[in-house]
Amino acid sequence: MKALILAGGSGTRLWPLSRQNFPKQFLKLNEDKSLLKQTVERLMTSIPPGDIIIMTKSDYKFYVISELSALSVTHSILEPGSRNTAPAIALGIKYCIDKLGCDKDEVIFVSPSDHIIRPVEKFREYLKEAEEIAKDGFIVTFGIQPTKPETGYGYIKCNRQGLHDKQRYCNAEKFTEKPDRETAQCYLNEGNYYWNSGMFAFTIGTIMEEFKKYAPRIHKELDKGFDEILSTFIQMPDISIDYAIMEKSDKVITLPLDLYWNDIGSWDSLFDVLDKDESGNVKIGNVISINTRGTLILGNKRLISTIGLEDCLIIETDDAILVAKKGEAQKVKDIVNKLKENARSEGEEHVTTYRPWGSYTVLEEGLRYKIKRIVVNPNEKLSMQMHHHRSEHWVVIKGAAKVIVGGEETFMHENESIYIPKSMPHRLENPGKIQLEIIEVQNGEYVEEDDIVRMDDVYDRTKTD
Repeated sequence: MKALILAGGSGTRLWPLSRQNFPKQFLKLNEDKSLLKQTVERLMTSIPPGDIIIMTKSDYKFYVISELSALSVTHSILEPGSRNTAPAIALGIKYCIDKLGCDKDEVIFVSPSDHIIRPVEKFREYLKEAEEIAKDGFIVTFGIQPTKPETGYGYIKCNRQGLHDKQRYCNAEKFTEKPDRETAQCYLNEGNYYWNSGMFAFTIGTIMEEFKKYAPRIHKELDKGFDEILSTFIQMPDISIDYAIMEKSDKVITLPLDLYWNDIGSWDSLFDVLDKDESGNVKIGNVISINTRGTLILGNKRLISTIGLEDCLIIETDDAILVAKKGEAQKVKDIVNKLKENARSEGEEHVTTYRPWGSYTVLEEGLRYKIKRIVVNPNEKLSMQMHHHRSEHWVVIKGAAKVIVGGEETFMHENESIYIPKSMPHRLENPGKIQLEIIEVQNGEYVEEDDIVRMDDVYDRTKTD
């Protein structure tokens, strides 16, 4: 069995922590590992790392490399743009055929990259059972027993007609995408509805037949080779696998999961996962609370003080603070949409931007200047580059730096500085064993990130990534 992990989403519902340039799957929310890394490690208990394929946007290439370099996961597909889950899965299927030599009987397990599932041992049993069901020509969906009238999930209606009493699965009769609260309560009362987890299992032959029958435009693309499909991927229909196949196919089986599952799809969901104090609060960071109950307080750098709050959500980042009532967290995406409509950078970018060599944080900027804190990981280096419109001044505040300016090599240590004139080729490298941190002061008529001319780059970048 092969596993396709879908890791290309932008995660707007966890704004301001999750943003387009650093989405939810790379965040460390419930433990000291990212949700993506937790997903891979969970699957590695059943599937060898060489049979796991990560599907992500090309923008996230280096995040994936950084997260998974120690796990021996060598297969990744970099989507040139967002086209939803149906084309992504089709592309992954073609990769398995062309690059891994899979035939039509190979079972493929599709999983999101940002869910919490436990215990892992029980999940392994369900995965094995799903594999056997898929071999019989069915598409297996994994259903979650609903515990509340959740409006942020899709629902699957099931019936057991024609099935043996001892079979744990059921026939998927109907899919409903994110109902209103009244409808969700009716589903909860009826008892034969399950949350749609977004996980699937099927053979290549079965899903290819269903693409041909219900999504002919996507199926036609599958006649091409993988590399050709990748080059024209952005032209494929923008449609989910639920709308394209699951709602129409008569081969869909639902396997209910009797375990803990959480897709961390909102701040309410995260609150459910984290440990609480004696007043039912989740407090992370520098927090002082008085007469506060049932509240999530996620701090960053500033002191957060609360008095007399109940059932609230407070999330602080360097450049934004979200304050909301619990139960309203699904509307966070509306805030993100407003930010995008007004061309606000807070909707897509963090103050801290991650690069394959480390990260940089914008501390202050104004007319003709920008100040950054740059962190370079051990044994990493920036590209050899130059800037037409700005000069730079570097001050080392931690670690050791190897600097090349105009062909001259210099080693710098804490409290030492160097000046880089406009149009002067230069490179910054960390030759040490601890992180290098510098303060960079840019000055010039233009200080945006696209004023970079790269002459040599160990990461093969051509843009400002």
